[in-house]
Amino acid sequence: MISIKNIPNNEPYNNFVKYYDHALSLSQNPINAVSISSFNKEANEVDSRFVNLKYILDDKWIFFTNYESPKARSFETHKQISALIFWESINVQIRIKAKINKISSSLSDKHFKNRDKKKNALAISSQQSKKIDDYETVIKNFEKTLQNADLGIRPEFWGGYAFVPYYFEFWKGQRFRLNSRDAFELIDGKWDSYKLQP
Repeated sequence: MISIKNIPNNEPYNNFVKYYDHALSLSQNPINAVSISSFNKEANEVDSRFVNLKYILDDKWIFFTNYESPKARSFETHKQISALIFWESINVQIRIKAKINKISSSLSDKHFKNRDKKKNALAISSQQSKKIDDYETVIKNFEKTLQNADLGIRPEFWGGYAFVPYYFEFWKGQRFRLNSRDAFELIDGKWDSYKLQP
């Protein structure tokens, strides 16, 4: 599930909550998986991966990762991302364009302290996306960290990112591909809305 608090009272956010509640009522699983696409300006390359969206606080959509991971390096070179959600249970796709930045250390600390200790052990022990000789090394490092580390203290190389949307598209699948598409674009602080052809 996604923790949703104090979100803006406007049409795109209200649409999101309506679809989220509907998908949740139909036991959509996973419901917090979001594909994040980023551009690494130094490598001149686009990359995508799924993350677990944990919070929507005000207009900030928050997930957590290793700050030394490839996606984190991409975010540092180019602050714009796209996000994609698909909920099969209701046949709805949500496309988002957004700006992304690190969240505060205090919020990352709070989240880390309240996480499952085994997840924290992996976050501490893993050099995310680095090449390894064998998977057994990963297991050994995890088990060693699980026994010896203070698993409530967040390492500096791990924390949250928040993206703030400036564009939404809600795609609702229909018969014969007569799909409905509602778009919202933030222009001069106000949301402009329009419909798109299927």
